[in-house]
Amino acid sequence: MTDAFSSSSETVIQRVLDVPVKSNTPADELQELYQIMATCDFILDHQFAKVALQFPDELLGDSVAIAEEISRNTNAKPFILGDTSYGSCCVDEVAAEHVGADCIVHYGSACLSPSKRLPLMYVFEKRPLDVDSCASSFRELYPDSQSAVVILYDVNYVHAVGDLVTLLSAEYPNLVCSELVVEGEQCHSHSFIRRLSHDSLSSEQDGSRVVYQFGRQFCLKTGSSVTDYGMFFIGEEGATLRNFMMTWNRCSFCSFDPATATGRAESVSVNRALMKRYYAIERAKDASVVGILVGTLGVADYLAVIQQLKETIRRAGKKSYMFAMGKLNVPKLANFLEIDIFVLIACPENSLLDSSDFYKPVVTPFEMEVACNSQREWSEEYVTDFRRLLPGGRSHVPLADQQDESDETDVSLITGALRSRSLLNGEAAEASGGSSVVLRNQTLTVADTHSAASFLAGRSWRGLEQKLGDTPVVKAVEGRRGIAIAYEEEGTAS
Repeated sequence: MTDAFSSSSETVIQRVLDVPVKSNTPADELQELYQIMATCDFILDHQFAKVALQFPDELLGDSVAIAEEISRNTNAKPFILGDTSYGSCCVDEVAAEHVGADCIVHYGSACLSPSKRLPLMYVFEKRPLDVDSCASSFRELYPDSQSAVVILYDVNYVHAVGDLVTLLSAEYPNLVCSELVVEGEQCHSHSFIRRLSHDSLSSEQDGSRVVYQFGRQFCLKTGSSVTDYGMFFIGEEGATLRNFMMTWNRCSFCSFDPATATGRAESVSVNRALMKRYYAIERAKDASVVGILVGTLGVADYLAVIQQLKETIRRAGKKSYMFAMGKLNVPKLANFLEIDIFVLIACPENSLLDSSDFYKPVVTPFEMEVACNSQREWSEEYVTDFRRLLPGGRSHVPLADQQDESDETDVSLITGALRSRSLLNGEAAEASGGSSVVLRNQTLTVADTHSAASFLAGRSWRGLEQKLGDTPVVKAVEGRRGIAIAYEEEGTAS
């Protein structure tokens, strides 16, 4: 029971709050839910000595029991990774390397972004799905049996999707079910996920009937495209569904929430969401100083997209600074008021950050490219996977040659002022001599301190400065006690 709030400092300190915690799974259910024997076989087959077990917060209650079972059956030394540096859906390879792990076992929800450093095994949480209720909702949402529909789902329901397809496939001949696939030789598959090698991925992507994205793959009829199909998603409302809807924004979406056993046609206006993202692009065009937020250290090719963004931003006449600060929040980003806009490099499910609470907007690499790359135009295509923006990716648009670039000028839709998008702006700032450039290392990482330094000099408050000799020395005295609403030495108002 939660005590009532009191202005007394002692009462506040002793106040107890109820925090909902998921109960631990019974011991007899651990084997099946977490595929412990399959995990042990994976460890024994490869003779791993140190194993990193990565858990999301909601599954930490079972982590110790699972680690003990793995240790007893394999003699391997398990390490529990309970607080990931970034999103828990991504594989935290950096934390695993800190303990010298030979492999990673990732539990719970996963974005299935490719990882390349360590051998990996996914173990999805088997959440319950009422197949009959799901099939009934599907029939209500798609009364026409000739409807062309693709079934998408959260990874935690993959174990039950086969039964659902068995119920519906006879009635719906145009039904397509996606399957989970993961790139790379480092990922070791099990019964619910298929490993996709680089060669097979390249050959299948060239086919017009195969769609591969976000760890899902499905085949369409010859001559058809994704826009000819409706999407039926199984899972709770969240980042996964939002990512699908933004990417395939020309498709109609319906969903079934297994937690409430209810289905619905998604009524969220995707066009409105796209317009909010377009507003962020306009803010990016107006920005002079860009902060590159490193939101992942595990997704493949994140270093390549950082370098591409730096060059794109520089060619647009803007300055960029790189930040690695783990999980983002409002106070962290509020420390850098000199930054006009931030661009977040993260997995597809974490890149669409709602920045309405932040002091400065946070955009995706795709949105920053629309703002800075004159060759890329805003269209109905929306890209959340930054790997598609790299050379060789399906959505890559190269920068224009510097000789062909002209000093393009347009009007800001936010301020109404003229703005120029040209490399000449950045070059002029460097040629003026006011810029302090410092070579940080041999990889040609350059820190341009002119903008941040001048901004700091103009601040009225600059943090905790020593000011040696300027502050008189005084004897320490006892300060106020209590909380700000009512200090102990203050009288009670009548």
